[in-house]
Amino acid sequence: MRPDDRHYTKTHEWVKATGDTALIGITDFAVNELCSGNEGDLVYCDLPEPGRALEAGETFGEIESVKAVADLNTPVAGTVLEVNPAIEEHLEVLSKDPWAEGWMVKLQLKVKNFDTSEMMDAAAYEAFLSESAHS
Repeated sequence: MRPDDRHYTKTHEWVKATGDTALIGITDFAVNELCSGNEGDLVYCDLPEPGRALEAGETFGEIESVKAVADLNTPVAGTVLEVNPAIEEHLEVLSKDPWAEGWMVKLQLKVKNFDTSEMMDAAAYEAFLSESAHS
């Protein structure tokens, strides 16, 4: 089961808010789709510079594997406070732990109570993946 302490998007990003900051990353499902379980297939990740302002839904970077390139989209508006240096140097972190060590960007939230109506909790995300697999 995926962590209950965050919200998930249909494009397989997650957001975990704490006070007026939020961590954003991609789900284990997204990682597996990119690398088919072979962590060596992840070859490149482009993350934004700290200080960049992002609007909800905006593409903030991309991740590349030997078979695909995927855009990274922010589910919430905010300003990039920091990026995870471990990812740019060691993409296998995403395969091993996309939930804690594999966070991608930390944002200063534009609004504390951001709109979660388009996001899912862990149970709804599980159901979304299950429905997607059967369609």
